[in-house]
Amino acid sequence: MTGITIALVASSNDQSNSFSINGNAPVVRSKGAYMSAIKAFRGLKLVTLVMGVWHGGLMAAPDTHWFEQFKAEASDADLYTFLYAMPKGGDLHHHITGTALSEWWYELALKQREHGYRYYTKVTINNCNGYGGNEFSFSPYLLHFHNVLESSYNKLSDCEKSEYKRLEQLNAVEKQAWLNSIRLDAAHEGRDEFFQTHWQRLDELMRSPYLIADILVKNMQAFGAEGLIYMESMMGASGYTDPNGKPISPDTVADIYRDRLQQPDAKATGVTVRMQESILRFAGNAEDQLRHYFDFVSRNNDLYLAVNMVGREDNDKGHPLRFKDTLRELRRHYNNVKLSIHAGEVDEPNFHIRDTLLLGADRIGHGVNLIDDDELLRQLRYGPYLIEINLISNLLLEYIERYDQHPFPEYLRLGVPVALSTDDRGMWDSNITDEFFVAVKEFNLSWDELKQLSHNSLAYSFIDADSKARLVERLNQRLADFENAVEDNQKAALKDVKPVSYSFICKQYQLCQFGSASR
Repeated sequence: MTGITIALVASSNDQSNSFSINGNAPVVRSKGAYMSAIKAFRGLKLVTLVMGVWHGGLMAAPDTHWFEQFKAEASDADLYTFLYAMPKGGDLHHHITGTALSEWWYELALKQREHGYRYYTKVTINNCNGYGGNEFSFSPYLLHFHNVLESSYNKLSDCEKSEYKRLEQLNAVEKQAWLNSIRLDAAHEGRDEFFQTHWQRLDELMRSPYLIADILVKNMQAFGAEGLIYMESMMGASGYTDPNGKPISPDTVADIYRDRLQQPDAKATGVTVRMQESILRFAGNAEDQLRHYFDFVSRNNDLYLAVNMVGREDNDKGHPLRFKDTLRELRRHYNNVKLSIHAGEVDEPNFHIRDTLLLGADRIGHGVNLIDDDELLRQLRYGPYLIEINLISNLLLEYIERYDQHPFPEYLRLGVPVALSTDDRGMWDSNITDEFFVAVKEFNLSWDELKQLSHNSLAYSFIDADSKARLVERLNQRLADFENAVEDNQKAALKDVKPVSYSFICKQYQLCQFGSASR
C-alpha cells in the first residue's frame, strides 16, 4: 500500500474533493476496498466519507468544482457581481437605526413633515452654556450635527438657537459634513467615535416611529435586491414621541410597524420581517427593561420574537450573570420569548459567552473571543447555538486589526454554526454582499460553505416552524436555479446584474465602479 486517499462526496452528486494524507498524489485505484460512514447534522448535506486504498494504479482525480474555477479566473468585480446576485437567506443581527445609510436619514427626516416632524441640527458652537457641562451625557453640548425636534429647538435660548439650522436649509458643505458625521468615514474614527458620537448625534431623529418604519422598508428593498429573503431586526418600540414630544405607547408603535409592512412597496420586496427588542445591558434599570420587553414581546409575538442585550461589553456593569436571576424569574411566566445576546465582542479573553449561554441565549452576537476558550469551542461544534458573524463591524470597531486575525474561518471549519450579518451597516456604508465578499476573498470559501451560511441564517432564525420551512424551501429553490444558471457560463448569466455598493468596499478593496443607490 503506497498511500491512503480520503474523499468527501456530497449526496447531491456534487463533485468530490480528495486529498492524500501522506503527501502522495491525490488519486485512488478503483480496485481498492472502501469503507463508508455517513454523517448528517442539522441541515448539512448528507456526506459520505470514503476511504480508498491505492496500490499504485491511477484513477483520475475529480474535476475542479465550477466555483473554484470561477474564483481562480474571476476579477474582484466579477466575484462581487456573482455574490450580489447570489440568493441569500437572512440577516439575523442588525440594529435598525444603525442600518440606515446617511443619505436615507436625510431623505426620510425631511419626509417626516407629512407626519408633523421637523428637525434642526447644530452647525456651530457659540459657547452658550459656559463651562463645566456634562459632555458624557447622551446629548453633549460640544457636538456638531446634534439633531433635535422643532419642539425641542423652540425651548432653547436665543444663543443656542443661533447654533442650529433646519435640516433642509443646510448648504452643500454643511450637508456633506452632516452625512459624514453618522458614518465611519475617516481613518481615525473607530470604536469610540461609533459608541460616543453617532447615536448622540442622531438623538431626536430616532423619535419618529414613521421614520424608523421607513428605514426598515428601505432595508427590505436594498436587501431584497441583494437576494436576501428574511430580516430579524433589532427594532425597538419604546422611546418614541409625537412632534411635540408626547410619548407614543409601544403597542401603538407596533401597530405603526404592522401597517407599514402591509404597504405595497414593503410587500413588493418579498422579504419576510420579524423583530427583536433590545435592552441596554449596563443601564441602571436594565432588569426593569428586561421585564418590560419580555411582556411586550410575548403580547406581540406575531411581530416580535426575542429580546437582545446590547451596549459596550467592556462596560462591566452589563456583565451577563447580572441578569441570571431576572431571566429565571421571567421564564416561570413566559413561554414564547427567545434570547439572542451580544457576547464575545470584547478585546480580552473572558467567560462572557459561557455565561451568556447560561442565561438561555440560543444565538451569540459577534463571539469574537470564543477563540480563546478552547473547551467551549469544542463543545459548540455542530450546534446547537449559532454565532452571528459581523466581519466588517469587527474590523471597523477595532476588535481585530486585520482579517487574518478573525476567528470566523476556524469556527466555520470546526463545525460551529455561523451566519453572516451586517450589524450597523449604514454606519459602515456597506451591505450584505460586502460581508460575503470579505468572507470569500479573505478566507477562500467554497460554494458549499456559502450555501451553508445562507441556510444557517434561516435554520437558526426565531421565526415559527411553518414559516421557516417555507423560507428554507424558497432559498433552496432559488439557489438551485442560480447554480444551474451560472455553473456553465458565469459571465453570461450575470451580464445584466448591476450591483449597488457603497464606500466600504471601495476603500477596502478598491471596488469603486459599481453604482450607489444613495448618492
